[in-house]
Amino acid sequence: MPALTFRNSHGELVDVPAVAATRLKNEFGTVLEQAVRGGAVAITRHDTPKAVLVSYDEFQALVKDRTPSLNDLSVEYDELLARMQTPKSRRGMQTAFNAAPADLGRAAVKAARKRR
Repeated sequence: MPALTFRNSHGELVDVPAVAATRLKNEFGTVLEQAVRGGAVAITRHDTPKAVLVSYDEFQALVKDRTPSLNDLSVEYDELLARMQTPKSRRGMQTAFNAAPADLGRAAVKAARKRR
């Protein structure tokens, strides 16, 4: 079985030890302690990874890094709203609302080409 690696909450690439599902079933406490000490343990069935048991501390750190706080989202929203309230943005929206379908199509194609 190829070694599993992941980037832990400290930003380090770490190898995740593998444990057969049968061993997990028979020695849950030992495997749990291994996950708590090492951060994670891969659970395998027939040498194929099926799940990962992650310590609570590692889980919290990984989730926290990926979940913006309500304050972060509020700041992001306020900044976006402020950019939408400028005279230039208002003119752009008025132009878009008054544009013919063919004009909108040409603008969409032009924007798509810029992204390539």
